Amino acid sequence: MTTRRRLPRGARDRAATAVERLASEYPVAKCALVHDGPLQLLVATILSAQCTDERVNLVTPQLFARYPDAAAFGGADPAELEELIRSTGFFRAKARSIIEMSEEVVARFGGEVPDRMEELVTLRGVGRKTANVVLGVAFGRPGFAVDTHVTRLSGRLKLTASTDPVEIEQDVCSMVPAAEWTALGLRLILHGRRVCAARSPRCPVCVLNDICPSAEIAGLRPPRATRPRAAGARR
Repeated sequence: MTTRRRLPRGARDRAATAVERLASEYPVAKCALVHDGPLQLLVATILSAQCTDERVNLVTPQLFARYPDAAAFGGADPAELEELIRSTGFFRAKARSIIEMSEEVVARFGGEVPDRMEELVTLRGVGRKTANVVLGVAFGRPGFAVDTHVTRLSGRLKLTASTDPVEIEQDVCSMVPAAEWTALGLRLILHGRRVCAARSPRCPVCVLNDICPSAEIAGLRPPRATRPRAAGARR
């Protein structure tokens, strides 16, 4: 009979340690999408679905110059908007979402993006992930956005047993102070891109490897005394 390994800490302790260490490694937690204000961030986040932030940032300067506010986006010619965002993929669906979302912002909220989750998720093309990005980054309110990186790292750290974004958000947020939600989400994304990759996680250089159950199972945890810092982190 195989003896199951004992995890190094409980989930709540691992979450607290992750908050502390990732804050040290990535002291500046910023959204990679270049924007000026809630509307631009909302549009950029819609464009980022199935697309890299780098590609979105190449598209948005011309886009935001052409459509400076919600009324302009709402009145956009679909074909023209589609052409401007074509390189982000799924451009027809994204153009429709942006136009209809903007029409709703004008008609229901006087042209200003709402700052409450309950209202944001009623807008076309806006789910909890997008709403949490806007709440946390644009409005400075607690928001834990669950993308593919956050899903992967939360699972590897055994902070949740779920793969459902809403349940992951609930599980992680129940263990972390609300003031840390936004920054933790951004730092998990950074760490997922730089270290904890989907196919080849760099466990030996991960600052969380001595508390990560997945590193233990993979046999990739170096001795605690020699645990290195993450590549690209502050020294």
